[in-house]
Amino acid sequence: MAIQVDTEEREAILVEDAHVRPVMGLDILEPLPSSRIPYRMVDPYILVHEGVVRITREQASLDTRHQHRGFDNLWYAISGSSSTGHSTGPGGAMERARLEAGSLLKLRTGRGVWHAEGIGRDELEAGQEGTEMHGLLFWVNLARKDKGAEASAQLLQPDDVPVRHDSDAIVRVLVGEGSPVELGTPGLILDVQLPEGGGFTTPIPSGFNAFAYMLEGEASFGANRQRASRSQIAVLGPGGALSVEEAHAGDAVHTHGREALRRDARLQRTVRGLARVPERAVRPARVSA
Repeated sequence: MAIQVDTEEREAILVEDAHVRPVMGLDILEPLPSSRIPYRMVDPYILVHEGVVRITREQASLDTRHQHRGFDNLWYAISGSSSTGHSTGPGGAMERARLEAGSLLKLRTGRGVWHAEGIGRDELEAGQEGTEMHGLLFWVNLARKDKGAEASAQLLQPDDVPVRHDSDAIVRVLVGEGSPVELGTPGLILDVQLPEGGGFTTPIPSGFNAFAYMLEGEASFGANRQRASRSQIAVLGPGGALSVEEAHAGDAVHTHGREALRRDARLQRTVRGLARVPERAVRPARVSA
């Protein structure tokens, strides 16, 4: 029996700016949650944050340790490095992880975990005071049956992240085929970079919700070629494929009026973003670039 594959191109049905909120002494860009984006359209993604952590003694000395439960917590280093502690050691002991550019840390909070202890402490000890890490944070809801799971940590080093070249794009598979990281709720997270602009198309299972968040530049999303630019989230409708066209670099600085997120020099002439595709039924209603 022939298997039918949905190749219908999705449309971008919402494009919204991320808003700025203070978190642990930092100004953070928060595309999700958003009062204008119903959770049912992005389920199981509870939260997405983008921020710059400056490595200082003041930041490392803050009491930022706190507890979470019931979701997968992913921290992705876009550039720079930072470190943190979490209670996933034997008997709930604190253990530390250091992220370099391209690293991904997954914490399964399960029935409860303490984390965010001594952010940047390892870098201070290595004499890297004054450096910065530009990163992304995701909270991905766990199914009810997994909310009581034992807390665990998994650190993916940059060389362990699958990378492929696809037409104009450099695609890093953070979660998905070939990645060692598996979410409690199956899904797909791609970091897609278009150094010279151009376009990119990727299949997406028709039963998945999907959205893209722009890290740099601007591009047209979906069959309706909806334009999105730096720090905007594009929520996609039903279908089996996501396309990005007419991508090009944006202004040298485009941070919605805030200096909290300064552009990394390595990204000044590129288009980049994150596509997050959670496995949930899409209700009608990155590449990121």
